[in-house]
Amino acid sequence: MNSRTIRQEYLEKLNIVVEYINNNLDKKITISKLSRLSNISQFHFHRIIKSLLGEPVGNYITRTKVETASVLIRYTNLEINEIAFKVGYENASSLNRVFKKYYNISPTEYRNNKAIKLSPIVKKTNSIILQEPKIITIPDKNVIYLQNVGVYEKESITNIWNKLSSFVEKNNLFYNGIENFGISYDDPSVTAPDKCRYEACFTLNIPISPNGEIGIKKIKGGKFAVFTYKGSYTDWEAVYDYIFDCWLVNSNYNLRNLPIMEKYLTLNNNSELNIEIFLPITKFL
Repeated sequence: MNSRTIRQEYLEKLNIVVEYINNNLDKKITISKLSRLSNISQFHFHRIIKSLLGEPVGNYITRTKVETASVLIRYTNLEINEIAFKVGYENASSLNRVFKKYYNISPTEYRNNKAIKLSPIVKKTNSIILQEPKIITIPDKNVIYLQNVGVYEKESITNIWNKLSSFVEKNNLFYNGIENFGISYDDPSVTAPDKCRYEACFTLNIPISPNGEIGIKKIKGGKFAVFTYKGSYTDWEAVYDYIFDCWLVNSNYNLRNLPIMEKYLTLNNNSELNIEIFLPITKFL
């Protein structure tokens, strides 16, 4: 019998990621490259690695570059420009901007006053706790959908839902038992915010044809861990942190290569969410 846990497996994958980053600071490091090396779905890579590192992978890469630069500035006589190249920046001014953002001091100022103590980044704690999820299996679902490309913000997502709802109502597509799903394909800490893709979907019980920007497709079913959250939009990121930081890495499940879906139990414009989060899973062997 396999005594390995899902957390052990993810920690092994984290080691691969961290080792590659640490040994390739002078190169361009992409999420797609790290995802392939660790064999973690790109849909979920960022959140899984964040749960294990305690910070977003992009922050870890930048912090490691800057901290390495600080050591080289303090203990070597290398020119600042040369140090910048060694940690993956094109020139000294690029390193200067990032270094100053992290330490509120320039590389040159630090070299000239090495007695200055550089302040470490403090990890935020998460106070959100969710109930244990339901583990369910659902069939494939035919849906009508509308996609938005842009910043994930309440106003744009509300607008896309209102537009799709109007189309569904106008064409008499609402029925008893209709379901809605929101699907976010990108992580704004990895993908440029104005390139992030979001789809609003309603299930269908009759065949219809696409209509311009209104599309038709099939959502893949299978096994899901379904979490329920009712609360403020402001805690949204903390909800996902709990799912990945506290639940997934201590569970008996792996993630499937599908995006997370969000099912809105109520569709309204107030400041509260009432939602189910569908995490695509498979049993860990």
